[in-house]
Amino acid sequence: MDKRLLEILVCPVTKGPLIYQSGAKELISLSARLAYPIRDDIPIMLETDARVLTDTEYETLRKAHPAEPIAP
Repeated sequence: MDKRLLEILVCPVTKGPLIYQSGAKELISLSARLAYPIRDDIPIMLETDARVLTDTEYETLRKAHPAEPIAP
């Protein structure tokens, strides 16, 4: 992923920041508890294509990224 692109992309639902997960090829929105897929190096920023984070995933990511907004 292009670092400049990552700096300008935000969650389409909450307008919050995203966390790039290179292994899973996803952009994570902790504030929306959603993971947006990246296909062929293109982020798919549609809520309908995003998957919901499990409670375990969410808690793990919260600990790794404590400065990110908390989901409601």
